Amino acid sequence: MKAGIAEMEPYRRIVGPATRQRVRSTLRAAHNAAIAQQLITFNPAAHVELEAGKRPKALVWTEERILHWKRTGEKPSSVMVWTPEHTGLFLDHAAEDRLYALFHLIAFRGLRRGEACGQKWTDTNLDAGLITVAKQLVVDGWEVYEDDPKTDAGARTIALDSATVLVLKRHRAQQDKDRKEWENAWVETGRVFTKENGEMLHPANVIRRFIELYEEIDLPPVRLHDLRHGAATLAHAAGADLKDIQEMLGHSSITITADTYTSLLPEADLAIAEAAARLVPRARTTAENAAPKAESEADGAEKPGSGSVPNDADASGDIRQINSPSAHAPLTQTAPNEASEAE
Repeated sequence: MKAGIAEMEPYRRIVGPATRQRVRSTLRAAHNAAIAQQLITFNPAAHVELEAGKRPKALVWTEERILHWKRTGEKPSSVMVWTPEHTGLFLDHAAEDRLYALFHLIAFRGLRRGEACGQKWTDTNLDAGLITVAKQLVVDGWEVYEDDPKTDAGARTIALDSATVLVLKRHRAQQDKDRKEWENAWVETGRVFTKENGEMLHPANVIRRFIELYEEIDLPPVRLHDLRHGAATLAHAAGADLKDIQEMLGHSSITITADTYTSLLPEADLAIAEAAARLVPRARTTAENAAPKAESEADGAEKPGSGSVPNDADASGDIRQINSPSAHAPLTQTAPNEASEAE
């Protein structure tokens, strides 16, 4: 029977191990409730064996990983994150696209796909620089319906940086122009992001457009949901602690944030390593540092110990902020007041 089921064409998309574990947990709870009501005497879900539902580790697309992917076609992880440079290149390329503001919002503030598609203007206060995540669009098969956020923590208010506010104001002006052009044919949904005629977006079409855009400039593949991972990574690199990131992403548990979303950017990781190494006082220098130090002392151009501070950190040991050549780089330094759709 199992072999027959395995050969069947999937009716819907195949979910991962973590989702299967959650489905079994729900079924087990339902059967236990039925046993308590004496409707059944046996809980079949309690005896279903599944593979471990470990969350995939998010990895950053470094040059080495990109080369490996180009040679083999293999992604190092199912969850890959762009560097700030990659994100900037994508946003620069997508700047004239009608969905640019949606991609920008996800990239910097970490909304889920359904949350961004379901965002309403009545829950968006651009003058105060705040949005309230109160609704989301959920896909069932191909049908789309509105629902509340998946958890109480998912209903949250997020601060917007000034650049994101400007992007959304430009988007609203374009939507007002579309409304006038369509006149009576305009469909008033109250959504921030819509089709040209005002109808609500289908989340699957948003993903399709996202893939088309990044493939046009040969960026390494990521899911639209991975922009959410990138937003968490940028916030972490900019100095946000796990609690700040948990609240920004709307996680019900800080464990999810810690296990899945805090991949360090290589530049920040290197600076942390250098700063940590300087905390241990040493009477003797390492062999690698001895020769350069001797040369500098012989030239009289450098005082002893002055060469111990790397370019990635200042003399006090503080980690410098990450620089990026992209036009969007300053946005990655904004103060952070601000797997799957389940994350």
